[in-house]
Amino acid sequence: MDNIRIKRLLFEDLKAHINDKEISIIVGPRQVGKTTLMKELISHIQKTGGKTIFLNLDYESDKIHLESQDSLINRLRLEFGANRGYVFIDEIQRKKNAGLFLKGIYDLDLPYKLIVSGSGSLELKESIHESLAGRKRMFELRPVDFFEFVNFRTDYVYADRLREFLAVEKSKVSGFLEEYINYGGYPKVILAATAAEKAQVIEEIFSSVIERDIAGLLNINRPDAFSLMIKILASQTGRLVKYSELAKQVGISSSVVKKYLWFAEKTFIVYILSPFFSNKQKEILKSPVPYFCDIGMRNFAVGQFGSVSMDAGFVFQNLIAGMLQSRIEPIQTLHFWRTTNGAEVDFVISGPNGNIPVEVKYSDMTSVEVTRSFRSYIEEYHPKTAYIVNKSFSGSLDIRGTRVIAIPFYLCIDVVFFPDVRHPGNRFGV
Repeated sequence: MDNIRIKRLLFEDLKAHINDKEISIIVGPRQVGKTTLMKELISHIQKTGGKTIFLNLDYESDKIHLESQDSLINRLRLEFGANRGYVFIDEIQRKKNAGLFLKGIYDLDLPYKLIVSGSGSLELKESIHESLAGRKRMFELRPVDFFEFVNFRTDYVYADRLREFLAVEKSKVSGFLEEYINYGGYPKVILAATAAEKAQVIEEIFSSVIERDIAGLLNINRPDAFSLMIKILASQTGRLVKYSELAKQVGISSSVVKKYLWFAEKTFIVYILSPFFSNKQKEILKSPVPYFCDIGMRNFAVGQFGSVSMDAGFVFQNLIAGMLQSRIEPIQTLHFWRTTNGAEVDFVISGPNGNIPVEVKYSDMTSVEVTRSFRSYIEEYHPKTAYIVNKSFSGSLDIRGTRVIAIPFYLCIDVVFFPDVRHPGNRFGV
């Protein structure tokens, strides 16, 4: 298994887009495998007879070819002539006015396909979307998700029938789940052989994200305050965050806290869920709830890397948040629900066809157990269906016209939230 690479599902999407004229832009946090993915794509193109060039803005020898549009075009003409060529540019976020630079190349209608990658989100470049409107497709690479992780751990033997494996091998799945919620999904962490090596890797990643991406790319003048804010958010995963209290804890103003939170989202450290509400008198309106893009990063920030027994419920909730966030339809949004008197539902999937409440239980349920809070939401909003996500139990019951369905956590990738169509992001054979 040591020689087997971690296969990323995004590779198939990129491969399908490789002959489209649009610029393929791969974004995601540092160290999740964007460069590796690009090189695998290069290998695929070369095996099919295509010609490629790889340039990296971290390499001094490559920078001279990216100083201007003319210098890049001259290099490409030298490499490809008037023939079709595939141009890979890594770390594009280091290029000033990257959007205008790429737009100028694209609009010349040359026979060259551009595939670029960048750490953080290119939305941080204010003009990137406007500059490349109609000229790009964004591909987001996150840390290895649980299903990619299980496929890797099982040598891809069950890749075409993963659902069956997850349903049958409950003991093994429980072990994989425990490992994943302790260490997360950074590829180098997964590949590290020992717990000590994993800890060393995650510490290096955390430092590079804070010191290079945040302090360098974003010119934050208080990286210490930013780092402290991330550590506090890690301790509040799945819980309400009040801006004024967070600002006081970090020692900065509420406006700066909001700015730092925006940076943290755009660089894929955290994502912030806003509340679902319709009754402004009874429901929480403003305080958000944070979740981490990588569980291992969250655990390291709070000092629980490799040992999350105390917070296992919230970490499991973070896992489910990630599954839902990555697989809901574009017309849907993910929220949470809280009332001023303490009732709460972990997640509400909101869309044009109604709202679906989702409760998360880090336990092996033996029957459908509906909490008072969950029942309160059902009685208030009367959804057609409601879900209780747990470790292994399946079952259902009806409450005043609402079908309450308990499902094992791995079915979050299935069609249960999308009854009319199998979700296109589901390529696990489930």
